[in-house]
Amino acid sequence: MASTSSFAFSSNTTYDVFLSFRGIETRHNFTSHLHAALCRKNITTFIDDILERGEGISPALMKAIEESKNSVVIFSENYASSRWCLDELVKIIDCEKKLGRKVLPIFYRVNPSDVRKQTGKFGEAFGKVKENSKHSLDGVEKWRTALMEAGNLSGWVSSDSR
Repeated sequence: MASTSSFAFSSNTTYDVFLSFRGIETRHNFTSHLHAALCRKNITTFIDDILERGEGISPALMKAIEESKNSVVIFSENYASSRWCLDELVKIIDCEKKLGRKVLPIFYRVNPSDVRKQTGKFGEAFGKVKENSKHSLDGVEKWRTALMEAGNLSGWVSSDSR
């Protein structure tokens, strides 16, 4: 990702990149380094710490996804334990299909097949959120489908923070 040529650019957007990640796992290491590198390249990046106080998180995040040319999804071991992350992913995949946005997955210390099939520790995290979810079966199926589709995308596999 050293050059901007791999990113899709269009005129009706606010951000070049939307970063989707599980904050407690990657915010202060991998994600912060990636965010800094994108900023150094003058790539306008949405990261959730730029939300204004008092702004509703869900609508603001959904709007930012719609207004982003690309989404970089950092799949970590507990990404699927967050309903917020899963809802973001559903929206990201929806924007890929309907608006032609580009989705760039990074598999941070997880295997892409574990994301695709919801297996291993990644699958265990997804199982817990399903058990604790008040979402309908339709909502859970949307999460599962989004994970499968994202896991099938060509991306980067990182076994360490470098």
